[in-house]
Amino acid sequence: MIRSMKQLAIAALVCAPALLAAQAVPAPGLKRDINIGIEDAEKKLIALANAIPADKFSWRPSKEVRTVSEVFVHVAMENFAIPPMIGAKESPTKVADDAEKTITSKAAVIDFLTKSFAYAKNAVTAAPDAQMDANASYFGTPMSRRGILMQLALHGHEHLGQMIAYARMNSIVPPWSQ
Repeated sequence: MIRSMKQLAIAALVCAPALLAAQAVPAPGLKRDINIGIEDAEKKLIALANAIPADKFSWRPSKEVRTVSEVFVHVAMENFAIPPMIGAKESPTKVADDAEKTITSKAAVIDFLTKSFAYAKNAVTAAPDAQMDANASYFGTPMSRRGILMQLALHGHEHLGQMIAYARMNSIVPPWSQ
């Protein structure tokens, strides 16, 4: 019994680094900090999407702005669109140009949003450190790849604020504020 416990302990020590590496968690630094920001937006946006009733996904405060579902889908679309700007491999999830108008059910919106955040975080993790200062184009604006990844994290938070306002207008308290 003691021998098998020792063998198990040795196997755990040998395999632990490989298991940690397989999780693709960035080392301390810029990429991890960016992913922390992305994960915060992800957690709150998905919690808010789950808290908003399905019949409110077509609600909008005025006809000139996006509906609830359109905002969530917009965030997801940008999560898919921004990483390739720094040379990331495109996601296998295909995003139609009219996704904001065609992905409307609560379940489909949450699924699309979830997939987009997974892709965005993996793209940040995979970005080569040595290329962070390289120039790229962010919707026509010259910017470093580092700057583009920072915009990726900021974008989710920009629309999180919008969704908090939408929720509050509908008497929905964000889950983390209850």
